Amino acid sequence: MTPEQQALQDAVRSLLTKHSNVREAMETGYDKNLWARLTDIGVLPIPEEYGGSGATTEETHIALEELGRTLTPSPLLATAIAAQALLSTPTPERRLLKKIADGAVATLAWPWDNTHITEATDHLTGTLRYVLEGDLAEILLVTDGHHLYELTPDQPGVTREHTPTMDQTRRLATITLDNAPATRLGPWDPKIRTAAVAALAAEQVGTAAKALELTVEHTKTRVQFGKPIGQFQALKHRMADMHVLVETARSAAGAVTDETSAAVAKVYCSEALFQVAAEMVQLHGGIAITWEHDAHLYFKRAHGSRQLFGGPRDHLERLSRIAHE
Repeated sequence: MTPEQQALQDAVRSLLTKHSNVREAMETGYDKNLWARLTDIGVLPIPEEYGGSGATTEETHIALEELGRTLTPSPLLATAIAAQALLSTPTPERRLLKKIADGAVATLAWPWDNTHITEATDHLTGTLRYVLEGDLAEILLVTDGHHLYELTPDQPGVTREHTPTMDQTRRLATITLDNAPATRLGPWDPKIRTAAVAALAAEQVGTAAKALELTVEHTKTRVQFGKPIGQFQALKHRMADMHVLVETARSAAGAVTDETSAAVAKVYCSEALFQVAAEMVQLHGGIAITWEHDAHLYFKRAHGSRQLFGGPRDHLERLSRIAHE
């Protein structure tokens, strides 16, 4: 990282250390004051000409990695993807980008799980599931796979419902559209899927890295047979394997440049986090399955993020199709 990016990482990590309360935010969705502080730091990929800080996707990914480490419920992932969708149009909507830069929460509802949205004279019909921050977002963008639309949240024809999932640190919703009026903003850019997967991969790397750190610390203090369990050779090997998974996942996440590398990152980072989280539970022992310890939250995040934007199998099928084109 550049010195500026290192400073950003330090600032975000310090902010989360002081103000992140995962258990409390799990009940409400996200901490609005914490979100305001994050946007003030400048972590959204919005150019200065649209009211943003000029941060690039690299800076956003740094912040997402830190959020992944703490499992902090935050609308950054959803809002960053929505901002990139707006910027991908031929004439980006300045009004919406300015609102996002000022702290508005945005989301993009897109049919990544093979659902379908139909359009009739700028009215949309269909159901979109697992929408990030979908029930709380102030700016609602939707795509039918051909165009990008803006919809007014909670207007007639739009129903938003929180969807409880195993991962309580991630807020998802189901959005139902029934001939809902929509404003067409421009053509849909399929590269937004690549951008979304890259952002999620960065977050997954942070989650895996923190899971490894917590496990190493635990094995230094948990004593069995008169010495810390981290001194046992078998456990050293297992933690070394976890370290390799984290660092190779970091490489895969940082190498995303196109649809192919994005699919590779989604598969590899999902599997790496799943394995690291599973080892975290195993090496922590019985305490890992109690509500008081955070190990189960990392395990649930691994499961949930593994399926977000399509599971590994879906992306392996994409890679197979690309290879045969």
